[in-house]
Formats: sequence, C-alpha cells, structure tokens
Amino acid sequence: MSKYTIKQILVDNWDRFILENPNLNIRPIVFEEVKRTINCGNPDLGYALYYCEHCNKFVHVPFRCKSRFCNTCGVKYAQDRAFNISKKIIRCKHRHIVFTIPKQLRIYFLEDRNLLNGLFEAASETVLSWFRDMNKSQNFTPGIMCTLHTFGRDLKWNPHIHMLCSEGGAGNSEIFRKVPHIAFKALRFRWQKLLLSYLSENLPISKLASFKKLKNYLYSNFNNGFYVYAKPDNISSIKIAVDYVVRYTGRPAMAQSRILNYDGEYVTFYYEQHEDNKRVEETVHVFDFIKKIIIHIPDKHFKVVRYYGLYAKNHKHSSKIFKMLSQTQIEIRQQLRKWRLSIELSFGYDPTKCSCGNFMTFFKLVIPKKYSIATTSPPVV
Repeated sequence: MSKYTIKQILVDNWDRFILENPNLNIRPIVFEEVKRTINCGNPDLGYALYYCEHCNKFVHVPFRCKSRFCNTCGVKYAQDRAFNISKKIIRCKHRHIVFTIPKQLRIYFLEDRNLLNGLFEAASETVLSWFRDMNKSQNFTPGIMCTLHTFGRDLKWNPHIHMLCSEGGAGNSEIFRKVPHIAFKALRFRWQKLLLSYLSENLPISKLASFKKLKNYLYSNFNNGFYVYAKPDNISSIKIAVDYVVRYTGRPAMAQSRILNYDGEYVTFYYEQHEDNKRVEETVHVFDFIKKIIIHIPDKHFKVVRYYGLYAKNHKHSSKIFKMLSQTQIEIRQQLRKWRLSIELSFGYDPTKCSCGNFMTFFKLVIPKKYSIATTSPPVV
C-alpha cells in the first residue's frame, strides 16, 4: 500500500489550491466530491457505535463518504459494480474491445461533457449493427457492457470506451450462436462513421463549419477508420475482465500505488507507456496534480457503466441462456458483501471482535445535526 494518499494531498492543499486559482472554472460536482473525500471517515459526521459487554469498551465506526472520487470507498464501489455486472453476464467467452478517438476530437468532449453520451451510443451501435448484418433474418443480439475512461496512463484527457461483448448472440429463432471471430478492422470504419455523424448532429451550430473541415481531414487521414482494439484476450476468467474495466469507475483516475513521492509541494508518479511499456516518472507541482485528477470526476448522475443488447433488457430467449452465476451463487455473494464479512475477507480481521477477544454488539447510530467541514467552496471574488 502506498504511503502517499490522494486524500492527504487534498487535505493539505485543497483550500490553498482554491484561493490561488480563483479564475479556474471548477464544476460544482468537483467541490462536492472533494469535500466528501476529505471528510471520509470523520467521526464528527456520524458513526456507528459498538459495545463489548465483557470489558465495557465502546468502538466508533465512522461513516464513509461513498464518493466515486475516494480511493477507500472506491474499492467497495468497484466490487459492488463488478458483482452487479456478473449477475447479468452470460456463461460464454467475452471479448474486451477498446474504442479510441483521435486527439483532435478530445477537446469537444471536454468542452461539452454531454457529448460523452455519444461515445457510448456510437460504440454500442458499432457492434450491434455488425452482429445484425451477420444474418439479417436472425438479427443476432450480443450482450454488451460499456464503461467510459476519460484518461490515459499519463492522466491526460483521453476519453475512450472499454467494452465487454459476448462472443455470440441470441437470434430470432436460434437461442444462441457462438461468434468466435469479431472483425475488429471492420469495426473501425463503423466506429468512425457513427461517431463523426453523432458529432455532426449534436455540436452547436457555431462549431459546425470548423468541424466540417476537421471531419474531412479525419476521413482523409484515417482511411482505416478510428482505432479499435478487439484482439482475443488471454483472460483466464470473465471476472478478471470485469474487474479490469470497472476498476476506475468509483475512484480517482490513478491508483495511489503509482505515487512515488509527495513532499508537500511536488508529486512524483509513474506510468507505463502504451507503445513500449516503458516506465516514465513525472514530477509535477501539487496544484497541477490536483488539476490532472479532478478533470476526470464525472458529472453528477452521469452513468459511467451502461448495458446494451442482451444485457440491457430481456430477450425472448433470455430464460434459456445460462448465466455465469447461478441464483445460489448470487445469494452467497450478496451475503459476503455485508460490512463485517467484506472487511474480514478483504483485510483478514473481524471488525466486531474486541481486543479482549470477545465480540461486540451494535449499540446505536450517532448522526450529528450540525458539524463543521473543511472549506471547499469557491472564494467570493
């Protein structure tokens, strides 16, 4: 575990960051998520009280923030998300597909985050239409789960879609047909056309003239379509694939283990380049580090995980298709998700066990009506 935490960096620098950057256009959701992260585990905001009747000891268990920007809560969020996905997954091989966009388009999605919905729409329709065209009389429908990552390994703004797609689909008369070959090169052209068409239809009129020129340039210079990676993976289980694509849906864009040093003014972290997996170390001012991570906080109520095809709604053959988890397995896992068992499985100790060796019992919840929190509102200018 890293000795440097993003929470500590925020605790040390957030107020100063706000005061010294009064003109920075920070979204309201950023203030909200940072505030929750800073105060995560603060007993002043409420706690559960446990009591040991053998030694008369009380133990406070503070409430967690459940923020999608908190590393501590994000682990639990990702586990819950992976479990919910696993309940939908069909018992078959799945393909991990990555849909990327040229760097010339990234600014549009940064300036208007509503356009990020188009990445989901274009990516899902790219695959759904390819399955439909395989056999139009059968109209095969695969199971698709998409998640959005807005960052590259270097933390720069780089929105792209990670998709898990079943290698097969349900047809009009066929219950399920395996499709081991997915022509990812053909998907590139569909992805390019669908995404550019979406932008043409959803950009404001003031930007259409310049976008038309860019669109012509992209068609001319990306004559193989936009890059789509869909080669067969050597994944030992679908669970590993699910855990991979959802790991950053509920926490910051960078694992804390990548932070090599933090001295109060500068942060040093590392990443591995996609091209050659070469390790790169980067040292930035703490304010620049904060800018790099808060840009990736999703807007409020924005769904970073979405389902399509068989995973979006029931198909007429759904009841005949075997799921990865049986009902018994689902019930067992639901029990394991409870607070006490979850802590014991993750960290190797029972949180209700007292230091005297006996077990504590729940006593009461303490929820204060008023409490003080760290300053996280923008200054009045």
